[in-house]
Amino acid sequence: MFVHRLRDEAIAGAQRVRCQCSDEVKFLMGWASKPLTTGAISPSGRWLTRAMAAAVDPAWEGTVVELGPGTGAVTAALLERGIAPERLLAVEYNPKFAEHIRTRFPGVRITVGDAYAFADTLRRGGVGKVAAVVSSLPLFNQPPLHRRHLLEQAMAVLDPGRPFIQFSYALVPPVPAEAGQWTLGVSGWIVRNLPPARVWTYRKA
Repeated sequence: MFVHRLRDEAIAGAQRVRCQCSDEVKFLMGWASKPLTTGAISPSGRWLTRAMAAAVDPAWEGTVVELGPGTGAVTAALLERGIAPERLLAVEYNPKFAEHIRTRFPGVRITVGDAYAFADTLRRGGVGKVAAVVSSLPLFNQPPLHRRHLLEQAMAVLDPGRPFIQFSYALVPPVPAEAGQWTLGVSGWIVRNLPPARVWTYRKA
């Protein structure tokens, strides 16, 4: 009996470790196959994802658009924040990640598409009013004009004051503030994330 119990506990422990590591393995495989679109080699940590989700008020009307959900670290934080699954649209370029999101988060809408073709992707997804945009895209892998064009498209559908939220590991913002167009706020360094990151929050002027 004692040996059997030890065996069962060992199996259960291995299953827990396997579940905890599965997202990291999927993310690493995604990065290896498409490093320019995945951008990172592991999912964002919970301190970073909570900081991103904290900028979204669940009481706001409209769809919360998540760009580049990957394996769903930020998706989970948004749901924990109180965003109803049906109010969340995830835009994912990698079909394998998209299928993972569908399985992991039933009820969350997901579309496989190009986040940089933001307006067209939202139109195909049937999105009307947008409450907020939360991005985990590797913006620094794109030329500055591409980054700016993405932000312009997002600002065109956001109400004044509503956020476009982006994290990065860089010292400088992915897109600078632009007077009359959008303001820019930045968090302190989230050192519990590996590597440390900051959250940049753009708001329509």
